[in-house]
Amino acid sequence: MTVYGKRLENLRSRMASANIDAVLVTKRVNYMYLSGFTGTAAILFISRERAALLTDFRYVEQAAMQAPDYETVRYVTDQYGEINRLVESEGIKRLAFEDCHLSYKQYTQYSEKLKVDEFVPLGGMIEELRSVKDETEISLIRKAVDIADEAFSHILGVIRPGITELDIADELERHMKRLGAEGPSFETIVASGKRASMPHGVASEKKIEYGDVVTLDFGAVYKGYCSDITRTVFVGKPGEELEKIYRIVLEANRRGLEAVRNGILAKEADSAAREFIKEAGYGDNFGHGLGHGVGLEIHEDPTLSFRGDIVLKDGMVVTVEPGIYVADLGGVRIEDVAVVNGDNALVLTKSPKEMIIL
Repeated sequence: MTVYGKRLENLRSRMASANIDAVLVTKRVNYMYLSGFTGTAAILFISRERAALLTDFRYVEQAAMQAPDYETVRYVTDQYGEINRLVESEGIKRLAFEDCHLSYKQYTQYSEKLKVDEFVPLGGMIEELRSVKDETEISLIRKAVDIADEAFSHILGVIRPGITELDIADELERHMKRLGAEGPSFETIVASGKRASMPHGVASEKKIEYGDVVTLDFGAVYKGYCSDITRTVFVGKPGEELEKIYRIVLEANRRGLEAVRNGILAKEADSAAREFIKEAGYGDNFGHGLGHGVGLEIHEDPTLSFRGDIVLKDGMVVTVEPGIYVADLGGVRIEDVAVVNGDNALVLTKSPKEMIIL
């Protein structure tokens, strides 16, 4: 059985438990996950016995090559007619849709035009399957992380007074592509000096100055899978408070990684780092969650935050990224990607975390 065949089997098992006859998959990362098809126009029809990929003329040949576990069904303008033919041939009564993805307009069109007894929400069934990565996925994420690690090593030789944050971001993204990345996994963050107090301070025209703290948050996409790394470096020796903050965040990162293990609630991992930062006097300066899942999307389940009620399971891939941000001073964040692996998380990120002064 292929990787995609196993994923189909897992989905069908859940469909049976939920008394669902068939599902329509319209979200791109979800149909990529279930079929291997990477085009931008597709609908998967998955019943207990049948798997079809509906697409238009542009992607028929690509779909047949990339998704051999599916029959390719071409539609011209009316995908509803093709879906109805599948519904009728399979005797579908209860058809599920991706309620977290479909717009209200799309939902209205589907519910009015499809000939089923019940058109029901699927919820996060596919996302829940995606949250636990198989070995194929972990190997692709590892490669995306390796690319980001190499890019960080490269950029250390580029950062200097006078260069702009945008220059640094551009060079990071170009170098990741040279290393095989399809592109960045999100808009690259380069925040220097006082701007480093903004957790999502995307690169600006600000020039690096001697004495600046520089936070770099970036990632690569490799064969559809994302990486995410943050490192904070200093151009010249940091001031006393920023040096103190760096050491607190570094220890919080260590504690967070140590807490990531099979069977605990996501919020317990968050608490391990958050309580340490709070005890150090900076609780109000760490306002975001400890981390998030990474895979075909840069942010996916599970979310490591004080609200995180998902139980961590082996194979989940998460970030651990504590930070402290102080207005008019700057900030520090240190982020790694790790795989839940029994009692000891497998940390994929290899870039050094001890303080770097350029």
